[in-house]
Amino acid sequence: MSRTEALALPPNVLGVVGWSGSGKTTLLETLVARLAEHGLRVNVIKHSHHDFDLEPPHKDSARLRMAGAAEVMIASRQRVAVVRELRDTCEPSLAEHLARLTPADLTLVEGYKWEPYPKLEVYRPALGQRALYHDDPNIVAVASDAPRPEGLAAHLAWLYLNSPEAVLVWLMDYLSGEPKVSPDGAVNGG
Repeated sequence: MSRTEALALPPNVLGVVGWSGSGKTTLLETLVARLAEHGLRVNVIKHSHHDFDLEPPHKDSARLRMAGAAEVMIASRQRVAVVRELRDTCEPSLAEHLARLTPADLTLVEGYKWEPYPKLEVYRPALGQRALYHDDPNIVAVASDAPRPEGLAAHLAWLYLNSPEAVLVWLMDYLSGEPKVSPDGAVNGG
C-alpha cells in the first residue's frame, strides 16, 4: 500500500505502533533526536489510553480548565501548550489532530493503530503478543529484535530494532519516497 492510499493524510506522517513494552517510545526518542540533528522539523503525536494532567490542579491554567474553559493555552517564551477538554464530545480523529499542528518535515505518531495510515511496527516476540503486521496492511516496516520470518511479504521491510541507525536509514529513505533497503537487507543489521 502506498502512503497516499491510506487515510487522506499528508505523506510525511508515519505511525509507530506495537504492544506496550515493545520499545516504541525509546525508538521514537532516538529517531527524533537524530532527525533533529539532520535539521529536520519533527512533530510527534502520542496517543494515551489513560486520562492525564499536564499541570498541577492548583495552577491557574488547571483552575480555569476545571471552571469550564473549553481550551486553555499556556504560553511562555520557551513553549506553548493547549489543553482542550473534550467533556461530552467524541475523541478527535488523527486527521483532526494533525490539522492542529504546525507544518513539519515529518510527523511521527505513537498509537492510533486502528487508523488506516502508514506505520512502522515495533515488535518483540518475547512479549508473547501476536505481531500487528499480520492483520494490518498499513504496516510498511517492522523493527524487531527477531530475524525476518520465512515467507514474509516482500514489500514489508524488516529492520533490526537494536540498531536505531538501520531504522533511521530506512526512515530517511522512506521520507524521500524511494526506500532503498531491500526486505532482507536490514534484517538484524545484515
